[in-house]
Amino acid sequence: MNTGDWNTGDWNTGDRNTGYWNTGDWNTGNRNTGNMNTGDWNTGDWNTGHWNTGDRNTGYFNIDAPKVRIFWKETDIKIEDINFPSFCYFNLTEWIDERNMTEEEKQADENEYYKTTGWYLKTYKYQEAFKNSYNKLSKQEREEQIAQLKALPNFDADIFKQISWIDIDAEEKKKIIIDWKEVFLSLESFEKLKKSLID
Repeated sequence: MNTGDWNTGDWNTGDRNTGYWNTGDWNTGNRNTGNMNTGDWNTGDWNTGHWNTGDRNTGYFNIDAPKVRIFWKETDIKIEDINFPSFCYFNLTEWIDERNMTEEEKQADENEYYKTTGWYLKTYKYQEAFKNSYNKLSKQEREEQIAQLKALPNFDADIFKQISWIDIDAEEKKKIIIDWKEVFLSLESFEKLKKSLID
């Protein structure tokens, strides 16, 4: 009784729904009208909780779009006013063509179907996928998107590292070896040290 694709449950209209009686796409829960809701009886999008009319609400019976809490702190802005770096949007799975598969991947029992299909679906851990997205950036893109990241309200490099395993501050430091130990210096300190050694 579903209309759409990849639905789990009954009476869904839309795609990739888990639950029952959903109208819209990517809903988890029941009786949602809208998209990407987690919870039940929501009208709107990206709601977590129940009976919300509006978008991005956590809780119950909300009709507005709440202000954003980011990096563990409240803000006075809405999500649509924030511009996140593109590398923060990534996939946890990737189709790998047979030509690009390693021998280890070809030998894995769970990938045996590649012999028929010519590919297999690779799954990444959350932080691994986050770092892959970041590492694909060119040098210029990385500089631009780091600046964009640091412009986010309440930006905290330690919190970001804890979530993504990406050390943004390390991008602005130079690594040197002293007595077989790694030491990181700011670019300014590194240049001063280099100049003093040359002089």
